Amino acid sequence: MPVYLSGIIGSASIGVYSLATDKVVIVPKAVPFKKAERLGEWLKVKLIQTSIGESVLIGALSCANSNGILLPHFVNDKELETIKSNFEGNITVMERKKTAYGNLVLANDYGAIVDVRFRTAEIEEISESLGVEAVSGEIAGLPYVGSLAVATNKGVVAHPLLRDSERKLLEDVLKVPVDVGTVNCGIPYVGTGLIGNRYAAIAGSMTTGPEMFIIENALDIVREEETNESIQSYR
Repeated sequence: MPVYLSGIIGSASIGVYSLATDKVVIVPKAVPFKKAERLGEWLKVKLIQTSIGESVLIGALSCANSNGILLPHFVNDKELETIKSNFEGNITVMERKKTAYGNLVLANDYGAIVDVRFRTAEIEEISESLGVEAVSGEIAGLPYVGSLAVATNKGVVAHPLLRDSERKLLEDVLKVPVDVGTVNCGIPYVGTGLIGNRYAAIAGSMTTGPEMFIIENALDIVREEETNESIQSYR
């Protein structure tokens, strides 16, 4: 159950372009199939290749756990059908002005933390769609909780400036241990450069050894040594 290094579409910001849960990993169609397939193998889940509103920003625009997926209003019928045919759970198209649900919601199978600017009706819709309690919160005093952390069913890695009160809320709602760290050589917006589930994690290709060590411990996964050749070939 290792932490792997990878890039996607020429970028180390793998969390912006892809999304992982304990059931699926969603990757843009622009990613070569063999590489996308390898990501699915690493995470031990079904691979879905699609776009969202013809955009490659899968991780920024969508949020998911094992129970459901949140999608922005501009997802098209073909994309929706691709997701529906590969995911057994709630698929909710949020008919609202907000679109970047991957940046605004942090979720696992036990709970969800959402941007404090969401209204009560929106929070209730998110809660119902993901099948978990959804609570307003911040990370490092900022509302973009989905981009500021990564949550799995085994742990959370969050922005280094996480406050004690915020840590307690994350632990209470998501029901897993919380640690802080960075990705891609010091980037504190962890969600932009990391995806993961209970089986493995994939960090941006610029992530350093010490950063990987923190991720391994926070998400309760153990890194298996890989050759430089295998890592380089998927950056």
